[in-house]
Amino acid sequence: MDRLRALYAWIDRRLALGRLFESTAGHLVPANAGSWFYVFGSATLLCLIIQILSGICLSLVYVPSASEAWTSLQYLNYEMPLGWYLRAVHYWGSNFMVALMSVHITQVFLFGAYKYPRELTWVSGCVLFVLTLGMAFTGQVLRWDQDAYWGVAIGMSIAGRSPVIGAQLVHAVLGGPIIGATTLSRFYALHVFVILGLILATVTLHLRLVLQNGINDFPDPAKPVNPETYDAEYADLVKRTGVPFFPNAIEKDLVFGGCVILAILAAAAFFGPSGPSGPPDPTLIRTSPRPDFYFLPLFSAFALLPPDVETVLILVGPPIGIALLFAIPFFERSGQKSPLRRPVAVLSVILVFLVLGSLAYLGRISPWSPVMDAWSGLPLPEKSLYGRSALQLAGATVFQSKQCRNCHAVLGTGGERGPDLGDVATRLTRDQLIRQVLQGGGNMPAYGKQLSPPEVTALVAWLETLRPGYEPVARDETRRATGR
Repeated sequence: MDRLRALYAWIDRRLALGRLFESTAGHLVPANAGSWFYVFGSATLLCLIIQILSGICLSLVYVPSASEAWTSLQYLNYEMPLGWYLRAVHYWGSNFMVALMSVHITQVFLFGAYKYPRELTWVSGCVLFVLTLGMAFTGQVLRWDQDAYWGVAIGMSIAGRSPVIGAQLVHAVLGGPIIGATTLSRFYALHVFVILGLILATVTLHLRLVLQNGINDFPDPAKPVNPETYDAEYADLVKRTGVPFFPNAIEKDLVFGGCVILAILAAAAFFGPSGPSGPPDPTLIRTSPRPDFYFLPLFSAFALLPPDVETVLILVGPPIGIALLFAIPFFERSGQKSPLRRPVAVLSVILVFLVLGSLAYLGRISPWSPVMDAWSGLPLPEKSLYGRSALQLAGATVFQSKQCRNCHAVLGTGGERGPDLGDVATRLTRDQLIRQVLQGGGNMPAYGKQLSPPEVTALVAWLETLRPGYEPVARDETRRATGR
């Protein structure tokens, strides 16, 4: 024992482990902070650790390739021993992490823990919440099934409507103008490296702010926050009633953390992993994709929006909501923290959860998916119609009525999932256009069974007119070489 003590003393003098422990896990907290209401933050951190460990194990098998991802998940589900359980733990760990973080941020709001001097602690927590949702969305895409494919399509349809940077944003995320081979690798990089790195950096900052400003004392209706006197009052409270976070105040966190681990393991064993539901097939355009539960309210809200206001509300609503979330501590720095004296805050939380719960329920049982025909409601550019024959105008009507503009822009207006067709006649000949429409190719589904021969003839006749006036039409080089 003497030798062990001497060895520890030697290491402690060089690494300062004792001082490090006292300033972190052993720091003093108010005795009333050891409450069951304060366990959700540590439980969320525990879920993050579970996600990292299970994600590392999954990355040893998962292949982030558009052609191999679905196969690798099938291997995990049915061939690798306990591979399905590993996937299930990662999936349910994600669900629990989002749910616990939502409860944690709600508890912090109700207890006024965002007020002075913890404004930046709240802001960093909000950043973590947004990053966690980003992590959840990119993780869902990595399943690379029908839901994932069309989830990306819907997400990019929304992002493509952003003014000025819409097209560039879609191109950067997808790795091109359409969902292609590079799309999955980009989402994998976002999920494993970019977003996770930002989460770890923000968690470090968040914990640093918690240690710097202290854990919020349990709200007392008789003690509102006064920025001029709060620091001295908090220091006096810690001096009088303070206990080390470890081992005194951590007991409830350990118990609740153990229950969370058991719940994740039990849910993984009972319910199993999610998907993949089937290989992504862009030809199944009548699909009805469903996101995971944390995006169901957003999914449902977008689906209920009238098409004529869809773009405006999508681009304005979420940014305003996120901005208000970040701005809360700067509008209300002082005053009551107790929810017993803040009825407006309590009613606001109840209202938000009722709305989100109702939308999530509708998103689960409804037979529709988010409206994806916003571009089809816009008129075609006049330049693409002027001087056309009756047959060519009929083709433009086919293009509009079949909602081709959900994927393709014409002269800069339309969807971002396919290339702009404003100059398609300079790139494809008549035969190539017919073959592309009937058989599909690349990322485009085949429409041979959905269009009648007259509709194909009219559509191709109109597409042949889409070229800048100064550029020649496409030529079939094989016919040119043979003189035909």
